[in-house]
Amino acid sequence: QVHFTESGGGAVESGGSLRLSCTAGSATINPHAIGWYRQAPGKQRELVAVIGRDGVIEYADSVKGRFTVSRGSARNVVDLQMDSLTPEDTAVYSCYIRAVYNLVLDNFWGQGTQVTVSS
Repeated sequence: QVHFTESGGGAVESGGSLRLSCTAGSATINPHAIGWYRQAPGKQRELVAVIGRDGVIEYADSVKGRFTVSRGSARNVVDLQMDSLTPEDTAVYSCYIRAVYNLVLDNFWGQGTQVTVSS
């Protein structure tokens, strides 16, 4: 399995900001896509923001204009800047990578970091 190091979650008030950071696998991994998903209580996991291999970024409609995903200095590092947070953003945020691992192209998610937004 791909090892993830995720950081930056926490609790903020509505309107606040948080920044998440993730290192996915080792420096030798070659992402086909990298980004973030989230899962709120009682809901299915959903895409938040993902950067494709060609650099095209996909955002969930609910976060457009408020969240910004970016690559770190290494290709296996991805950050998520979250501004203007609302209680509806409360969820476990998981780092995501699509990459070849053990000769198989597959999707992998980290364990996640909790983000809680109070009103």
